[in-house]
Amino acid sequence: MTKDTLACGDLLAFRRYAYARSAAEDGDWRAAAEVLEQALERAPNWAPAWFALGEAREKLGDRAGAAEAFRATLRADPSDAQGAGARLALLGVGETPKALPKAYVARLFDDYAPRFDQHLTGELDYRAPALILDALEAAAGARRFTRGLDLGCGTGLMGAALRGRVDELVGVDLSPAMIAKARETGCYDALEVGDVAEFLATRERREFDLVVAADVLAYLGDLEDVVASIARALAPGGLFAFTVETFEGKGFRLGPAMRFAHSRAYVLVTAAAAGLRPLVLVDASARREAGREVPGLIGVFAAG
Repeated sequence: MTKDTLACGDLLAFRRYAYARSAAEDGDWRAAAEVLEQALERAPNWAPAWFALGEAREKLGDRAGAAEAFRATLRADPSDAQGAGARLALLGVGETPKALPKAYVARLFDDYAPRFDQHLTGELDYRAPALILDALEAAAGARRFTRGLDLGCGTGLMGAALRGRVDELVGVDLSPAMIAKARETGCYDALEVGDVAEFLATRERREFDLVVAADVLAYLGDLEDVVASIARALAPGGLFAFTVETFEGKGFRLGPAMRFAHSRAYVLVTAAAAGLRPLVLVDASARREAGREVPGLIGVFAAG
């Protein structure tokens, strides 16, 4: 169940919500649903409780009830910090979003920041930085970069890997907590809290000769605009290095882990439309999920 982040002014409702979370952790979804319904009688506009009720009902096989609760989540919090719109899409009763809500991603990673590095490198066997470095070496040898941009920089794992090859490194992330962690590393010359697409829109043309997106595009479905913005930000001959999760199919799709996967063909067509040409595009898993390798692609594309 999702950790509560939106305040509830009713102490009894909050206690019932906490009890429901405990019941859910024990797998008692019926008890969780019943107590959440009681909490919502006292706090009917509390988005996290509605979302948790949607999760509980879905676990109980009540898809219609789950959809009702997720819709109520959206009414209570139109910014959708819980990701209810995506859950409706996964239930098959809503349109697949072009990207996960900014409020959801920021909340997710603010909550995640204190345990991010340990969880990624330990439990998920995260290896995107090393794979991207290998791909850069394959594409560009020992080339050194003048100005690099780390999109969705998180706590700085990618920045630490890149620092030895970049004279000036800029990082951007939606999560203030992640940026605070990245600042502690000392790997970046500049850091900014912000949405990747909005950040790119403010930058000068041809400002960077390296743009990296490690485990970032999984939160974006439609890549057309962001890849075009990356191409605009790259100097001639500049490189875009990235990871994506992938699947055998067409376009992109949202998976049950609330992450997007993109087909190889979609990546190639989208990059070509932006004027980027592939130097490296190889199959490689950058992480594990539920004990299994997640199919992925590692790419390095060149501008101009």
